[in-house]
Amino acid sequence: MSWTDERIELLKNLWDSGQSASQIAKELGEGVTRNAVIGKAHRLGLKSRPSPVKADKPEAPAAPKRVEKKEAKKLVTLLDLTDRMCKWPHGHPGDEDFHFCGKPSEPGMPYCASHCAEAYQAQPPRRDRRQPPRPIL
Repeated sequence: MSWTDERIELLKNLWDSGQSASQIAKELGEGVTRNAVIGKAHRLGLKSRPSPVKADKPEAPAAPKRVEKKEAKKLVTLLDLTDRMCKWPHGHPGDEDFHFCGKPSEPGMPYCASHCAEAYQAQPPRRDRRQPPRPIL
């Protein structure tokens, strides 16, 4: 495939008419790929266009709901967390009201005292974990 003057002129016209790089590649045919069209347009200095993929962004998720208790507290999101806050997750990450505990964490630990007690449970001594000997029959 070579870029002849006719093909370059066709590329410019199709580009200016707003056709996608894939459509232009099909129109030019003969082994021309979408990436070849984009590269040539860039080298020719043709006006760039917004990406159709980025234009179809979904709406931003709604802010987490506030907890209704005696005093309304703001839910702690990932962006709110600091090194000294409990990182115990509440809910599913895809849910609107997903948040973290946010209470002060224990020194050197990622969780507050109550969540540390839940996450880290002491193992019984090894002798207590042994199976009792089987009786001989």
